Amino acid sequence: MPLGNSNLDRITVNPQVCLGQPTIRGMRITVGFVLKLLASQLSVQEVLEAYPELEEEDLRQALNYAA
Repeated sequence: MPLGNSNLDRITVNPQVCLGQPTIRGMRITVGFVLKLLASQLSVQEVLEAYPELEEEDLRQALNYAA
């Protein structure tokens, strides 16, 4: 289920996926994992190349969710 804020419509929480942690569009990629990738000095482009199922908007919303 998407979270209430329409600006975060790609962040989903489902108790059946990743133990209920916030994920990107219901995939088994958690917001926390995306944040760790970005915090480890990887560029947005590098993350997108390593995980082609992600989109730039997914990364933006993960950062906004953390904020």
